[in-house]
Amino acid sequence: MAIPATIAIATRNPHKLRELERICADWPVTWVTVRTHDPAAFPAVAETEATYLGNARLKAHATARALGLPALADDSGIEVDALGGGPGPRSARFAGEGASDEANLRALLQAVRGVPSAGRTARYRCVALLAFPDGGERWAEGVCEGVLRRAPVGSGGFGYDPIFEPAGWERTMAELAPEEKDRISHRGRAFRALRELLV
Repeated sequence: MAIPATIAIATRNPHKLRELERICADWPVTWVTVRTHDPAAFPAVAETEATYLGNARLKAHATARALGLPALADDSGIEVDALGGGPGPRSARFAGEGASDEANLRALLQAVRGVPSAGRTARYRCVALLAFPDGGERWAEGVCEGVLRRAPVGSGGFGYDPIFEPAGWERTMAELAPEEKDRISHRGRAFRALRELLV
């Protein structure tokens, strides 16, 4: 399947939009985003599915139908082994509906407070999906393994980045330069894998 000439990015999250614009900078595409077009044209989609794929599918297909364009969406989260893989797809709502990044981060630190260092393994997971107005789709997944720090460090990134130390690094995601983060992140890996499916 050839890469479309124009693609809408189905997100209103400014942090995620900035990352996607960097990660997908080499795609030969004209991007339609809430920055370049009327934000009201982009549907607000509740993430009601139990999986990353389900949520990415909801967002991408709703946007493709609304705009009549291929639409790109992702869903991602952090999976903590000591929490049985949680919070997973509920990562953005771990501290409750509408919770801030800071509230979610504090809730996760509290949930693993008594867990020893060896048990603080975790991973970021992302599913990236491109939906077409006719209902077709392509999707790919990316994972970044790591461990949870006991306190936030760094001012970059967003979400759980200040406490997530990717495997092989002695810095948190929030301490990495944007290009370093994009190279190893779950989102970077997912969107590069998706790009390879579009030839």
